[in-house]
Amino acid sequence: MEEKTIDREFRSNLRFESLTKSNWNKFIELFGGNGAGAGCWCMYFRQAKSDHDEGKAECANQDRMKALVWNDEPTGLIGFYEDIPIAWCALSPREDFKRLEKSRVHKPIDEKKVWSIPCTFVSKDFRKNGISVELLKGAVAYAKNNGIEILEAYPTIPTQEKLPDAFAWIGLYKSFEKAGFEIVDQKSKHRPMVRYYIK
Repeated sequence: MEEKTIDREFRSNLRFESLTKSNWNKFIELFGGNGAGAGCWCMYFRQAKSDHDEGKAECANQDRMKALVWNDEPTGLIGFYEDIPIAWCALSPREDFKRLEKSRVHKPIDEKKVWSIPCTFVSKDFRKNGISVELLKGAVAYAKNNGIEILEAYPTIPTQEKLPDAFAWIGLYKSFEKAGFEIVDQKSKHRPMVRYYIK
């Protein structure tokens, strides 16, 4: 379950960019024909369940994500190793994620303006190498550079030693902890709310 710590040389070749028109094709390359999983295209938290399920047909979720990007809406960060897209995290103001607004477990704990990281994705060839921690550090750096004061996320604390990759898309708590996030609410034993306060 524990991720390795990547070496300095590998880390020096990592970079993180906002998803834009200019790197859209890299996003397609990273997510592949399946949209990272079952045609999601990272639209799960942005839509009602019925809309998301309907969007799996004929690449509609992909088109919806593309529309956000072409409208210059914040959607997330792509992680690159050299020029290879290897990781992704959704990153937008919390109110952009409609599913969170209806969550009983992750209701807002205050009225502060936060940006949420509801899901992450690492290319299969690069998993279990510490990439997710670096990705979250990249999100923190992005926040610092863009005047974002609070990052919030909703990772899992696994109940078993081996967690299937398909269930790790919300992120593992240990990765967030290593990146400096702290638990701020825990209505669910295994699904805490964590935050990083930019100083």
